[in-house]
Amino acid sequence: MSPDGSKIAFRSSERTGFAECVISREALEAHFWLPPGADEVRTLKTFADGRERIIAVAERKMRARGPISRSDSQAMISSRSARQ
Repeated sequence: MSPDGSKIAFRSSERTGFAECVISREALEAHFWLPPGADEVRTLKTFADGRERIIAVAERKMRARGPISRSDSQAMISSRSARQ
């Protein structure tokens, strides 16, 4: 979790080559039922509860970008991209 609580970094699964990914707090609130103002423990629990769906969104984003270099293997999940 970032120091300011605005995002959580994680690694996607082996299917996409273990890309570095980030999901915004806004996306957790809008699509994974994180209550606004939730503390770090609740935020991380919400992430853990939705982890499979979150990773699926990250993998879709990575596949949609097509082949990328290893140094550019990152995906950011915002509230908008979580909807897709």
